[in-house]
Amino acid sequence: MVIALSDFDVAAIRKQFPILQQEVNGHPLVYLDNAATTQKPESVIDAIANYYRYDNSNVHRGAHALSDRATEKFEGARVQLAQFINAPAKEQLLWTRGTTEGINVVAASWGRANLSAGDRVLVSAMEHHSNIVPWQMVAEATGAIVEPIAVTAEGVIDLSALREQLDERVKMVALGHVSNALGSINPVADIIPLAHAAGAKVLIDAAQSIAHWPLDVQALDCDFLVFSGHKMFGPTGIGALYGKRELLEAMPPYQGGGEMIESVSFAGTIYNQLPYKFEAGTPNIAGAIGLAAAVSFLQSFDREAADRHEQALLRSAEQQLQALGGFPLVGTSREKTAVMSFTCDFAHPQDVGMILDQQGVAVRTGNHCAQPIMDQFGIPGTVRASFSLYNNEDDVAKLMAALAKAKMFLA
Repeated sequence: MVIALSDFDVAAIRKQFPILQQEVNGHPLVYLDNAATTQKPESVIDAIANYYRYDNSNVHRGAHALSDRATEKFEGARVQLAQFINAPAKEQLLWTRGTTEGINVVAASWGRANLSAGDRVLVSAMEHHSNIVPWQMVAEATGAIVEPIAVTAEGVIDLSALREQLDERVKMVALGHVSNALGSINPVADIIPLAHAAGAKVLIDAAQSIAHWPLDVQALDCDFLVFSGHKMFGPTGIGALYGKRELLEAMPPYQGGGEMIESVSFAGTIYNQLPYKFEAGTPNIAGAIGLAAAVSFLQSFDREAADRHEQALLRSAEQQLQALGGFPLVGTSREKTAVMSFTCDFAHPQDVGMILDQQGVAVRTGNHCAQPIMDQFGIPGTVRASFSLYNNEDDVAKLMAALAKAKMFLA
């Protein structure tokens, strides 16, 4: 049942997360590191535990009840995830270990088969390292070139600069839907048709957007989309790669082993059909089942209401931070998820993070695996407070109190 806007009860949602009911360093936990990983509701924890309690078996190959039950839940999770992003067919939803592996699959498999010397891959200047390094690796092997898409001082992709970069040599545009370092929401609905008009394919890293709003891969018309379970209330070590069928069918396997084959002999091997061609070895069965439970959790309430709640927390936090003084914001796009990155006029971000931790406030500090954009801004890193649907105004107040104490100690 979907909870109506008027019934969006943050206190009730918080009760579903056991980890939030604890103290850290003698203070109630204030968890504001959601861009790194979200916490897990009881329903996800139970789904994983119950698989191991009652259904633990390998999938697809067994001739017994446990294997049948495990296979049904595992493949049912694939169907649920495919429907969640509106993929045309479940065969186009491939299990991965997460966003990073999904990008590596595309870079290694599609990239090595389709890129050659002089071809160009465009990635935004604010990409996570996982959407830069795999392309550099395949570029080194093929002679292709990886180039950054310019980002403005506000942390927004420069669309005019992108238009000038796009030509027939650009074969791939790979970018995050949302910047993990800044929270900026990239205009992917505008960028995808621009790239396609130039003949390029598009990969969307949805790691930072999948937990916040519904995604429709058919409406976006992206060629590939990747995301991680642990950033959407699911377990670690599981994620998914969506691809257009004709691209996936043409791509060579990423790894060899069991499950990804139809037949093997020393005369040669015939590969399996989608999606199994890309799923060598025993998969993360419990992870897939847990991720399906996370999708059910996300679909149990009004997601637009949750997004409005998160946006209200962000606006409140930014206003209070500016009033406090000494903590300049980094990333001031008008379109953002609930991510607040900032520096400190009088101390290193790491020092601020340590003082916050002493008061039970969990934030992330550093370059957030986005070193190029930090270099562009001329800073070593930021403090990043990222909000989720289970955070509340009390969390914001405790963050501000902790920052005031850090300012008192360090200024």
